[in-house]
Amino acid sequence: MSRTSDDLRKRTRTYASSIVRLFVALPKQRVEAQVIGRQLLRSGTSVVANFREASRARTTSEFVSKLEVCIQEADETDLWLELLRDDCGIVDDKLESLLAETNELISIFVTMAKRSKATLNE
Repeated sequence: MSRTSDDLRKRTRTYASSIVRLFVALPKQRVEAQVIGRQLLRSGTSVVANFREASRARTTSEFVSKLEVCIQEADETDLWLELLRDDCGIVDDKLESLLAETNELISIFVTMAKRSKATLNE
């Protein structure tokens, strides 16, 4: 595994841990925050699980497929974070930093998928 891939494995693991900590900190009495929080927990932790699968892919096609799942799950996570902020009134610096990290990860995954697809077409 390359150093970049190892760094990204650590980064996505840290990301998932931050998602878990945000979920735990959500107000328990706010039903809507808990419902959205569970969706966030599922999609946010799925990013790291799918990236781990991608890093163990046997073929470039399999790698791209798993990266595309990472993109979808990260995009869904972005939605839940926005809903917590905009519709549930959750104001938290951790949430804002997670939004930024989510969008950075999406950009990284998109770039990786595009580059990998280009090698398939050569």
